[in-house]
Amino acid sequence: MISAMSERDEDIDAPRGIDLESPSVARVYDYFLGGCTNWAIDRAFGDMILQGFPVLRDIAVANRLFMHRVVRHLVRLGVRQIVDVGSGAPTMGAAHQVAQELDSEVNVVYIDRDPIAVAHSRLLLDQTGDPRRHVAIEADLREPDRLWQKMLATELVDPDEPIALLLIAVLHIQQFDKNGSEIGPEAVARYRELLPTGSFLAVSHITDDGVPEEIFSKLVALRCRCASSSSPMIWRSRDDIGALLGNFTHLSPGMCWTPLWYPEATDSLSQDSPFTSPSESATWAGVGHKRSA
Repeated sequence: MISAMSERDEDIDAPRGIDLESPSVARVYDYFLGGCTNWAIDRAFGDMILQGFPVLRDIAVANRLFMHRVVRHLVRLGVRQIVDVGSGAPTMGAAHQVAQELDSEVNVVYIDRDPIAVAHSRLLLDQTGDPRRHVAIEADLREPDRLWQKMLATELVDPDEPIALLLIAVLHIQQFDKNGSEIGPEAVARYRELLPTGSFLAVSHITDDGVPEEIFSKLVALRCRCASSSSPMIWRSRDDIGALLGNFTHLSPGMCWTPLWYPEATDSLSQDSPFTSPSESATWAGVGHKRSA
């Protein structure tokens, strides 16, 4: 039996009512990145996965670097409002840290439905963020209108000005409604409607479409292991992932593997690519621009 607690966790107060007997995909992802918003149950599950799928850590890092490049690119284009949905905790080169390297006046709202991630986010933002510009709130991706109202209530986002909405490595965690139906694409469609003209939507999503056979077999095993967890996963094709951007204009280079989206950009987590082929990243990514209402 895996213990939910360790000596490392003893000094961390978890919000009441939170289940620490089951691993969280978001916290395991944080563990892969070397973050601190994870518990023994998450680390044990993560280590078990890495034993059979060690490249998953490289996939997670490649995805994080994609987010860094998106943030820098959009800040250079003039975006001053970033909303990171399904953000986990703002560690290991968070959006506000990357943005403020270029402009200290960029506002960032982190949103997650995991109270532990939000609690850690607030703690970390107290240390590294500006409370006038960076905030973490608890809300559910599956409830776009309610989430949007909570976001606006922070008063850090002007609904009439362009917003960069980040849906990074979150939509391959299945989003079910109360009836058990998967509503991820439907929720994203609503976010596209809510975004003001001039905004951007960034998406990354694990896939089994076009990946090498060896990686494909590991993905199948990973999906089976996650099937019984509180965060079952779903793979989508390149076309289905691209469809999440709707009629938004795709920024160059369009839908691509995460290492190929503006690979010339660098950041604090940069390293020589561990992949012999970009398809080993197993993650399609793209950014869309809302040019009209």
